[in-house]
Amino acid sequence: MCNSFLQFFIDKVATARALISTPASDPSDHVLCSAVFDLFEPVSLMALEDVVGQIKPSGSPCDIVPPHFFKEVFPCIGQSVLTIINSSLSSGVVPQSFKHAVVQPLLKKPSLDRGMLANYRPISKLPFISKILEKVVHAQLKAFLDEHDILEVFQSGFKTRHSTESALLRVFNDILLATDSGEYVILVLLDLTAAFDTVDHNILVSRLQHLVGISGSALNWFRSYLEGRSMCVRLGGSESRSAPLSYGVPQGSILGPLLFSLYLLPLGSILRKHGICFHFYADDSQIYVPLKKKNACLKPLLLCLEDIKAWMSLNFLKFNEKKTEVMIFGPSGSSEPPPVDLGPLAHYMKPTVSNLGFKMDSDFKLDRQIGAIVKSSFFYLRQLAKVKPILAQKHFETVIHAFITSRLDYCNALYFGVSQSSLTRLQLVQNAAARLLTGARKREHITPILASLHWLPVHFRVHFKILLFVFKSLNGLAPPYLSELLHHYAPARCLRSADQLLLEVPRSKRKLRGERAFSIAGPKLWNALPLHVRQAPSLSIFKTYLKTHFYSLAFNPA
Repeated sequence: MCNSFLQFFIDKVATARALISTPASDPSDHVLCSAVFDLFEPVSLMALEDVVGQIKPSGSPCDIVPPHFFKEVFPCIGQSVLTIINSSLSSGVVPQSFKHAVVQPLLKKPSLDRGMLANYRPISKLPFISKILEKVVHAQLKAFLDEHDILEVFQSGFKTRHSTESALLRVFNDILLATDSGEYVILVLLDLTAAFDTVDHNILVSRLQHLVGISGSALNWFRSYLEGRSMCVRLGGSESRSAPLSYGVPQGSILGPLLFSLYLLPLGSILRKHGICFHFYADDSQIYVPLKKKNACLKPLLLCLEDIKAWMSLNFLKFNEKKTEVMIFGPSGSSEPPPVDLGPLAHYMKPTVSNLGFKMDSDFKLDRQIGAIVKSSFFYLRQLAKVKPILAQKHFETVIHAFITSRLDYCNALYFGVSQSSLTRLQLVQNAAARLLTGARKREHITPILASLHWLPVHFRVHFKILLFVFKSLNGLAPPYLSELLHHYAPARCLRSADQLLLEVPRSKRKLRGERAFSIAGPKLWNALPLHVRQAPSLSIFKTYLKTHFYSLAFNPA
């Protein structure tokens, strides 16, 4: 069985690469990097202790020393580990034993047929000490990339201070503003098939050299890191034969996601060349184009998609046609059909699309998203009621937050401006969770219960999340693509409001479109805060002040 899984995973990648036809030319024109990163700095014992202390204790079944124990005894073995790490950095060679992955198949969904190999995803486990080495390399490489602004600005995957919510907040903002001005917007969602597994090592090394500026022993290190990798499959006490891994960024690694982002660097240049708006999250791509009512033309988008397809083929990446989705957004209240024939894209048109785990609809009512949250939350509340008797209240509250609050809060910044009836549906979920936790009767008034738990109602939680993004954006704690949407208010003449830390509020036309955009909703909510909240010196203090302010509004209204 282990050998069967191994062969299936190998054949899947080989088949995906074999089906890709290589185009004649490269449509990208990414600018070569002038910066140089030619060697790694040796790490100190103190810095290595910090790395080991922060890294998660997960490793490979082949580890002689379990990760938890490794971390405990590190003070005794630290000098030896330091020698191994610095030797690898200086020589540009990664030890062969660091490059063997043990794969454990995991069923994608409990409802799937366990007898079909295609229903399993490979979970790769690498030696713990190899992750320490990767963490050190990652820190130095990331510092170089940040210093020279090499990473794609509109890539939110695997980046600190970035999330699916920040990505969707920017995409929603752009679409809402375009439709507010009377334009239609076409959104195309693209997905890749086994993207991480089909990456070509030679192309990746070339990209690191020419587009990133890596050379010398540092480039040799990455070449050694990719070469000679192997894998086996383990189930229970059985293990398959070992097989070489000739393609792909190492799954389960620390460097893999960053290397994949660098592999995709030229993709942004193609989209910019065609004047197309976009946002990436790992291998998920969102492409959106405003369409004028008059002289609307889909040709630039179609030409761009052709170039993207050609570039993907040249780089051994393949679209997952089944997951390609298209949606049209129109001006608020408009019943007119879109002003352009979608042509080949019409086949992919959907009334609702799932974008980074969030269900979008063309009129921004978000009924499907909210309905899904309500349905799943009540399902879990029924299940949690069964385990309540065996848990202490403080532990049960933790479970409630894990299964219910996390669902209510996921991307809830996008709920700003939805109908009151939709927010009420979400509030009913929170009310039910509060009653289950406290044992309150169904007809008991909910406001005192929420107040006793210090749970802000859903309406305030939405505003809280938006203001959190505003504070982060103003203090360098948010993605640049959100920070650039906010501007400090600068009156034309000297006024007392000049030192009130206010933000400019752009004009909008439609309440259900422009006023819901982050660049407008954020400043409006921010300017309505008391001055002492806006002046909070740190994120933690801002959260405290903001929650106290909202708690007062929710439970102690004047």
